[in-house]
Amino acid sequence: MGRWSVARAALGLGLLMLMLAPASAAADKDKIKRGEYLATIMDCGGCHTTGVFLGKPDPAKYLAGSEVGFQIPGLGIFYPPNLTPDPETGLGKWSEAEIVNAVRKGERPDGRILAPAMPYSHYGKLTDEDAFALAAYLKSLKPVRNAAPALVGPSETPKAPYLTVVMPQ
Repeated sequence: MGRWSVARAALGLGLLMLMLAPASAAADKDKIKRGEYLATIMDCGGCHTTGVFLGKPDPAKYLAGSEVGFQIPGLGIFYPPNLTPDPETGLGKWSEAEIVNAVRKGERPDGRILAPAMPYSHYGKLTDEDAFALAAYLKSLKPVRNAAPALVGPSETPKAPYLTVVMPQ
């Protein structure tokens, strides 16, 4: 192939990539918009947003984790973690596939199983398209550095507030 043929082929490939880029960007935008819709109807913010359980949701920390946990008898107290893509306190180091696995199966990348308060058995019914749209949306959020309190074992003393169920006597 001559020098001009190679140049024309490269130019043609470049033009093709430019023509496909807007379609791909639009598809990504639609996927993220679908993920936002799913996060809203699945009420991710109802547990994973700072201040929600205290009656004062902090919009600057939307999906950045809760300072109030759930006590699960015999298991301990679990605090909803940061779902923003912050690499230190959130999902920043997780791939979309790892997020999908956690949402659907309740399994973190380190193999730990999520607390039963996380309704992953229900979210396991998400289609591949919807599960990856949700993951893409979470990865698209502005990273917020906010560490939720660490989980507390059943025999440990919590240092942060938590919700519990009290059975009538």
